[in-house]
Amino acid sequence: MVTFWTLLAAYLLGALPFGYIVTWLVKRTDIRRYGSGNIGATNVMRLLGPAGGLLVLFLDALKGAVAVLLARAAGGGRELLLAAALLAMIGHSYPVFLKFRGGKGAATGIGVLIPLTGWVTAAVLGVAAAVIAATRYVSLGSIAGALSLPLFLYLFGFEPVDLYFGGAAALLVLLRHRENIRRLLQGKEPKLGQRVKAEEKKD
Repeated sequence: MVTFWTLLAAYLLGALPFGYIVTWLVKRTDIRRYGSGNIGATNVMRLLGPAGGLLVLFLDALKGAVAVLLARAAGGGRELLLAAALLAMIGHSYPVFLKFRGGKGAATGIGVLIPLTGWVTAAVLGVAAAVIAATRYVSLGSIAGALSLPLFLYLFGFEPVDLYFGGAAALLVLLRHRENIRRLLQGKEPKLGQRVKAEEKKD
């Protein structure tokens, strides 16, 4: 029973739509009407600027870390921690509070990695940052970072169960970025720092 409530709490924590909440508090508007229609930090930054985007990035990462720490406090083994981490990412991507229309999972993914994997987090962030710096595409950096996760878990000597988690997390992020991939291929993906208007919504 403890496991059930722990996993439910992890999902509900992940489902907290901070991008929606922050935008509503600041602008009294629905972030889903703007840009990509996504509630994540990148889209919030297009509307609210860097401060708003960074705040949402921090909160989305924090809820992932808290979900894992909650599972640890409940006395769970490694499998429970990894399940809680994945459910937090799923909650962010498919939040019950917004009719299952959420973010891309990358920021919450970074949050769950901090208490789970230590230095692997820095390696993944390094890959993502390098790609973003080179291309100014946050989506491409997120995809590259996610795809590098299973590799770094292997290189750092993590157990097979961690590799399974890394593969599942990478797949989730990749699936959630499928519209971004389509826009990248079409040359229509907005770059970092580019503002968009409500009528320019892309999905």
